[in-house]
This record gives sequence, structure tokens and C-alpha cells, in this order.
Amino acid sequence: MMQGRKDFTDKVVTRFRLSERVTAHNLYRQLAELVDWTFLYEETRALYSHTGQPSLDPVVFFKLVLVGRLENLVSDRRLVEHRALRLDILYFLGYEVDEELPWHSTVSRTRQLFPTSVFEHLFDHVFAQCVAQGLVAGHTQAVDSAPVKANASLEAVLEKGQPGTSGPFLTTVESATTAPLVTAPAHQLRNLAAHHARQAARSSAPGAQHPKARLLSNKTHYSPTDPDARISMKPGKARALNYLCSLAVDTAQGIISHVQADFADSRDSLHLPRLLTGLQQRLQSQQLRMHELLADAGYAKGTNYALLEAQQVTAWIPVFGRYKAGIDGFTYRAQTDDYTCAAGKVLSFRKYDTTADGTGLKIYWATCSDCQQCPLKAACVPGAKRKQLTRTLYDAPYRRAWQRQQSRRGQRMRRVRQGTVEPVFGNLLHHYGLRRMNVRGLAGAHKTMVVTAVAYNLKKLLKYRPNRQASLALALPRPLLAADRRCRQQSRRKQPHSGLPT
Repeated sequence: MMQGRKDFTDKVVTRFRLSERVTAHNLYRQLAELVDWTFLYEETRALYSHTGQPSLDPVVFFKLVLVGRLENLVSDRRLVEHRALRLDILYFLGYEVDEELPWHSTVSRTRQLFPTSVFEHLFDHVFAQCVAQGLVAGHTQAVDSAPVKANASLEAVLEKGQPGTSGPFLTTVESATTAPLVTAPAHQLRNLAAHHARQAARSSAPGAQHPKARLLSNKTHYSPTDPDARISMKPGKARALNYLCSLAVDTAQGIISHVQADFADSRDSLHLPRLLTGLQQRLQSQQLRMHELLADAGYAKGTNYALLEAQQVTAWIPVFGRYKAGIDGFTYRAQTDDYTCAAGKVLSFRKYDTTADGTGLKIYWATCSDCQQCPLKAACVPGAKRKQLTRTLYDAPYRRAWQRQQSRRGQRMRRVRQGTVEPVFGNLLHHYGLRRMNVRGLAGAHKTMVVTAVAYNLKKLLKYRPNRQASLALALPRPLLAADRRCRQQSRRKQPHSGLPT
């Protein structure tokens, strides 16, 4: 057998059909047939004029950004370069091989043109298909959040300025007219200044191993590139300018039921009411009702517990470790709303109060005469006239959540949450291009997160195959009973004997 050699001739192909080069089981061919994209024309019709040059097709734009999520591409430039090399992507977009593709700047401008509502309608459209196919139950939802790196550098942050003031954190920058003003409360600024003073003294002390670090805070600094980005850090990682991605995932098949972008400098518990509102509206539009909500301790807050109970939703949210369901040495009576100490004295409810951040409190205390004559005063309240207890205003919802957490089902629901929403976040961050924002602003971040969730749900919808159990019915003979056997034996005895050997 002689050696073969393949020579390449760059010739013009006279007959070529793109649909024949894309197989039937290709991902993008199935996506083109799965979703009816024509509703996007009606959604975006009011955004365009009746005259002028034709713009980028809205359906092509949304298909383009979905391709970027499915191919794990963050940059629009790389997306444009990548799609020109793939026949299946060209077929999905509706472009011929020799047809000129839109530029990356056109994709960016179109993203800014479309409002958030158009992206939300696309998400609702795909979510409705998931409900129709039986992938969404709606009964139990798992909630979590994760930081996503913003399209801005932490090294370029500037100090906030307030005209007419001075101080270590109120210095006016060169662009004081456009710089955000310091809006943090005075007590937070005092605490921050004291903390920074301790850090500076520690770094400048003799024998310090580390150089003096730059002390940054969202209360005193901002990013001129992306003012909506916030300085935050994840345990075990360095600080960075981030956005917060909040998700709700249905526990039936892992379909994303809600997604939103939030500021990364606040606690997760503050974002739950808005997330819950959007989630409930989407489920109600599909005639679904949520009965249970799973979340981690970051969402533990008295107002959240009360809100979920008011909506008749069971909250499987662990309370903070510092919360104590009871107070050592004191017994609570719910009927009279008071505490009884070890000496038998009653601490009645006296008044409501609030903390510096607005948290509601309930104050209980005993009378001065009871404490002054008590033999346990030296150990209980040695330097005060009376014993006082401070409890949260939502102590009853906290107590019920704590009891659910300690139950056996509470431990199982914790594992359900970990196995539902955490793998979804891992896929979005590592395989769907959500590791970093390619846009700026909270609205742009929200659009990117919504498109990423749409791409994830479409992939789940394509892979879903319902379990169909094949059943085969066989007609078996009825088992003989004892009476049937006796009847058959008697009938055989009555038959005449033929005399022939059997």
C-alpha cells in the first residue's frame, strides 16, 4: 500500500446548503425549533422608529447573547470572532456563510437600548415552557446569592467628597462636583475611622511584616468607572468590586425560577423581600403556589420570618448562631408575655425600642423593689438597680424557625438546599460566563444575569426526558383452590375406565 497524501485546493464551492451541514441533534438546531422567537418583535416594536436604516434584528440580538452564555464567552469581541467559525451558530442566527455579521459595538448598543422588561419577558417565556413540560413544581424554592466580579478595577477607586467638609474620609477629590457624597450615618463613620486608625497603628508598629495597606470602604470610596459596583469579599478570597447575583431555584428539576442583581455591600437578608415579590408573581402567573422556602443563615431576619409566615410559606432558614431561643435562669410565658427569674420574680414587658440600624426590640424588666430585696442580686445585677432583658421584636418567628432548624426534617431540608441551588451557581459561574460582568451599571448586570438564567433553563429543557415506565400486562391462570381440586378429582372418578394403560 502506497503512502497517501492530501492536497488542499482553496476552490469556490458551487453548491452548499447550510441546513444540510447542521445535524438534527445539534444543540443550536434544537434551540431554533424549541422556542418561538417571534414574540420579541412585538415586545421591541415601540423602541424603533418607522424611518431610517434597519437595525440589528431583535431576535438575532437575543440569540447572540444566548450563544455567548452557552459558549461561556464573556467578551462581545470574542463572541463575534467565535460565531464566524461555527456553522451551527450561523444556522441558529439565520445567517449565510457569506453574509456579513453584526459588529460587537452593535451588540453593546442594542443591549443598552432594550429595557430590562424585554429580558424579563424572555425569561418568563422560557419559564412557561419549563412549567408546561413538567419541570417546575413550585412547591419548594431554594434561594442563595453569590458575588460576581464587576467590570471595574479596585485600584481605580476614588474617595467620596462632600463640599464644605473636611476629615480623613470627607476629602474633596478633583471632580468634587460629580463625586458621590458621603451618605453613611455619623456613628458608622466614627466606627470606621476608629477601625482604620487601629489598622494604621498596627501596620506602622515596629516589627510589622506587611506594608501599610490602603484602607477602602463603600462608605468612603466609590468606583468612577462603575459607581454601582461595591467593594465586597468572599471568605477566602481577596476584596474586589462586585455585584450580587440572587437566585431562586425550583427543587423539582433545578429550574431557575427567579434571578436579580443587587448591590454587593449589603446583607442577603435585605434582598429577600424583593426577590420574594418577583418570585411569587411569576409562580402565580403559572398557577403555581410556593409552600416552602429554603435559604442559608444569611437570610435570617425577623422581618423575613414574619413576611413568609404572613404569606403562609414555611421558612427553612437557620437562625444566627448568636440567637438563643431561651435565656438561662429565666422562663418565658407566652400567655402573659413576661419572664420569671430563678427567684420567682416577674420581668414584665415594658416598652419597644430600636437599635441604631432600625432593628425593633422589646424591653423587659423587674421592679426595683423586687431586685433590691432579692438574695441573688449580687450575682444577677451587681451594678444595677434592676434586671433588664432585651429581646428582638420578632422573637416568636425566630423561635419557631429555631425549632424547625433543630428538627430532623430541618437537617434534611438543609441538604436539599445545598444539593439544589449551590450546583446551579457553580454552573453559572464556571460554564455560563457569569464569572465576570462585561457591562457596567446595575441595570446592565441584571440583564446579563437574566440572559444567563435563560440559557441555563433552555439547556435543562433540552436535556429533560420524562421517565416513562413501560408496563406489560400478562393474563395468568387463576390459582386452583382446594374446593376446585376436589371437584376435579370427583369428576375423574365418575368417568368410565377404558382399560387402556395411561
